[in-house]
Amino acid sequence: MITAYCADGGTVEVSPADPFPASAVWIDLLEPTREEELFVEQYLRVELPTRDELKDIEPSSRLYVEGDHVFMTASLVSKSQSEVPLLADVGFVLAGQTLVTIRYARPKSFALFVAAFHKLSQEWRKGAAILARLLETIVDRTAEILEKTATDLDILSLHVFGDRAKKVRKPGNYLEQKLKDIAGHHRLVSKLRDCLGSLARMVTFFAALPTVHDMPDTKELLRSVSRDIQSLSEHAAFVAGNITFLLDASLGLINIEQNSIIKIFSIASVVFLPPTLVASIYGMNFEFMPELHWSSGYPASLALMVISALVPFLFFRWKGWL
Repeated sequence: MITAYCADGGTVEVSPADPFPASAVWIDLLEPTREEELFVEQYLRVELPTRDELKDIEPSSRLYVEGDHVFMTASLVSKSQSEVPLLADVGFVLAGQTLVTIRYARPKSFALFVAAFHKLSQEWRKGAAILARLLETIVDRTAEILEKTATDLDILSLHVFGDRAKKVRKPGNYLEQKLKDIAGHHRLVSKLRDCLGSLARMVTFFAALPTVHDMPDTKELLRSVSRDIQSLSEHAAFVAGNITFLLDASLGLINIEQNSIIKIFSIASVVFLPPTLVASIYGMNFEFMPELHWSSGYPASLALMVISALVPFLFFRWKGWL
């Protein structure tokens, strides 16, 4: 799908059979077909990167200049609310005063920017300026996701530690379920850190372009975006450290529970060992045994087994092992 955003704030959906609006300053290609790509290439006289080329991880293949055209690729977080967040490679092409974006995912930052596009003043409705504003929205959205993740981790930490401190009864696999939640947060934060690293490289490259040097407002905005990315990267590292701590603590609690269960079985085996020994001795089938014809032998053996079991049990209680 091709959507053209015009300098007057209007929006037009374009098909290969339609003429391009002359005032288009931003062309957004969402999951374009090859026919749509060729249509835009003919209009702008520029060869757009393909989907496979967007996935290239080499910096020289993601950030480069060809003639008067600038090509940039950034990895953005998509489906952050789902169980499987993704990194979507989005292409940005500056062709004169026109910005072209090529994406095969729907990051929420684009929807937020589209909703606010008509509010941009006229001086910001130019290719490079639009890209700077779009990057600002992307970074703001990334900050929201990171902040929500940090809040969710605080709640998760309270569930792991707080409920257990209050001795709230939980299912036996409660901690195992929380480990899955921790793994999900770790996956998301890893994607966010990759996204921030990709954005940092792109913003640095973008800000160094000669075109931006003649646009002081855009250059200052990019400086602000770069500082935001740096602070978010530091915060993401802090959140990742908290996830590591929470993971280690949860595994430690699971080990403590398992050790408690093993301790119970160990104490039970020790408690029942003396009665078993007594029963084994008096269960032997020798013909000549001193207590074989003792009339009170049966109740005495039972009493001996009970006493031999109580002695280690009381000893464990006295030691605080139970």
